[in-house]
Amino acid sequence: MTAVRVLLADDEHLIRGALAALLALEDDLVVVAEAATGPEALAMARAHRPDVAVLDLQMPGADGVSVATTLREELPDCRTMIVTSHGRPGHLKRALEAGVRGFVPKTVSAQRLAEIIRSVHAGNRYVDQELAADAISAGDSPLTVREAEVLELAADGAPVSEIAERAALSPGTVRNYLSSAVTKIGAENRHAAVRLARERGWV
Repeated sequence: MTAVRVLLADDEHLIRGALAALLALEDDLVVVAEAATGPEALAMARAHRPDVAVLDLQMPGADGVSVATTLREELPDCRTMIVTSHGRPGHLKRALEAGVRGFVPKTVSAQRLAEIIRSVHAGNRYVDQELAADAISAGDSPLTVREAEVLELAADGAPVSEIAERAALSPGTVRNYLSSAVTKIGAENRHAAVRLARERGWV
């Protein structure tokens, strides 16, 4: 029996190392590469061509969903899974749209993760029930793509002039997008709007 070749990508070295060690105990799974950032995960996937890529949702350089989107185009035979400690609804929707086959919380046991990797490799889809329930209850994002983009650029407290420059928009347009986003989310200001949008996985 040919072992399933696995890529592990997580910026938390301790978690990644522990997972690699535990998966190595499984006869039919082999961790062929590890990565700590989104770009590194892509480079490792191109070099090692894993059967299944287990991707952390939030990594430096590119998040797990962006990596999954690229892998679907470049390595269509590689199935992707997202492991996350943030079960935010918008992330699940984005992940499924990116062709991700598994969406798993970091609280899952290594043994269960091994079972899910096998299942995903066999062509099945696995979405954690609690994450799915949260996604359904929160609903779709009310923000347009541009509003979400501007709100994300405002997350680090940058002034409107700087956001306008980074988004290649006029300051007035940026103010309009921010105002619209704050109103739609029902927040008292843009900082609260960023926080709420992130909690719901809309940005």
